Parts: sequence; C-alpha cells; structure tokens
Amino acid sequence: MVNIVVLYHSSHGSVEAMAHEIGDTIESHGADVKLRTFEKKNEFDQIISKQDLIECDALAFGTPTRFGMMAAQAKTFWETTSDLWLKGQLIDKPACVFSSSSSMHGGNEATLLNLSLPLLHHGMMLLGVPYDVPELLNTTSGGTPYGASHVAGKNNSNQLSECEKRICRAVGTRLFNIASKLK
Repeated sequence: MVNIVVLYHSSHGSVEAMAHEIGDTIESHGADVKLRTFEKKNEFDQIISKQDLIECDALAFGTPTRFGMMAAQAKTFWETTSDLWLKGQLIDKPACVFSSSSSMHGGNEATLLNLSLPLLHHGMMLLGVPYDVPELLNTTSGGTPYGASHVAGKNNSNQLSECEKRICRAVGTRLFNIASKLK
C-alpha cells in the first residue's frame, strides 16, 4: 500500500480544508494517508515527525502565504531535517505543494515556489498541476501550475471554490498515481 503524508499549517482553516481535499482524494484511491501538522491546535492534530517523512512514499505540503513565503512553523521544522538530507532519505520521493492567500495576488505563486525549495534540496521530485486539468484555465480564484492554491478573501471568509477543490483533487490523484508507479 502507498503511504502518503499530507503535511500542512493552517491559521484560519483554508489550508486545512485543502489538505483534507487532497488527503481524501488520495485515500479514495486506496492509499494510506497521514495528515500531519507542525503544531497541535486541537485533539485531532498529529505533529509531523522526521520518521513520518522517512517512511512515506510521497508528500503533499502546504501552508498559507506569509509575504510570499511559507509559514514560520514550516520553516522551523524543515531547518531540523539536515540529518535526513545528509543521508539522502527523501531522494526520489514525489511531492506537491499547496497554499492559500487573502487576495488573488497575495503571494500564492511565490509561496508555492518557496515551499518547493526544501523539497528540491532533499532531492524530492516536485509535481505541479499540468494543463490537462481544465480548471487551471477556467479558475477565477486559486490554482496555478506550481500547485493548488486558494484565495481566502480579506476576512478569510471564502470557502474553497469548486475549481479550487477540483485542482486539489487533481493534485492528490497525480501524487497518488506517481507514488504508486514508483512503488
């Protein structure tokens, strides 16, 4: 069975909703999905461990945008993974990224690229959203070729749009398919 970690930080629920959309899609294909966070906000949250990364076959990673960069909680965690990097323990594992911002031009693409950097340094294989996903060309909210994204609105009041959900599902399906082929 394919084991996929969906790792996220969510401040107001948007990235968490995306994580669940991606995770539920992966699970519907028959994979074992582990939802992980960087900090425990409720009784259901499970904190990421380096062992989770070592044991997974693939990774979906997301945070909200913070001035075009990943959330500090994520950066702090990745800075502890040099031992995995030195041993090459994440090399050739497929990965994808996802993010949310308050506005359409609030830094989602820059954040997705920033989220990609530690994954690339670890030798992971980064998967984007190909243009055979029709919603990528039709969205008026989130969604980029770099990864799934969401526009939460000024007060974080926007729910995931149908296009954003479909892009999340496409990302989850692609991650599952590639991980399955590699396993």
